[in-house]
Amino acid sequence: MLPDEQFLPLIEGEPLMVRPADGEPTYYETGSDGIALSADGKRLYYSPLSSRRLHSVATDALADPDATDAEVAATVEDHGFKPMADGLESDDKGRLYGGDLEHNSIWCRNPDGTYRTLAQGTDLIWVDTLSVASDRHLYATANQLNRMSLFHEGEDLRRKPYLLVRLPIDAGPVRLV
Repeated sequence: MLPDEQFLPLIEGEPLMVRPADGEPTYYETGSDGIALSADGKRLYYSPLSSRRLHSVATDALADPDATDAEVAATVEDHGFKPMADGLESDDKGRLYGGDLEHNSIWCRNPDGTYRTLAQGTDLIWVDTLSVASDRHLYATANQLNRMSLFHEGEDLRRKPYLLVRLPIDAGPVRLV
């Protein structure tokens, strides 16, 4: 999936653009990044990093070696708005998780399509790499990617320590048997 054209998020109150030391700023356009499998294994959710849209595709169509691109595309569903997230995760209760990069938070999307915030704080800077574990917790990292030199004319503004978050979610990982 391609990124939204001229996508311009605000991260830590600043427009996120590639800002080389010796050139003009450009849009940060990154395609499919987050993927997560539905609890029943029938849908693969995905989203471009440079977007606020969530889609899914039928896994049986993806696995069919004889399916044409058009046949696979016919199974795509647009689930509408989702916060800007770098990485997605799912649990065995049919929920999706991601980091809201623009609001320093971690969200949960319920099976009915509603969202709720699980955690929010000034230290949750660029939440990425989420994982649901068998201990019924969601783990995520906050890696400060937006502070890398790529976005600040060659100056790396990241500050240690980086953050690993553990949140109770009363669900386990998706397991297909």
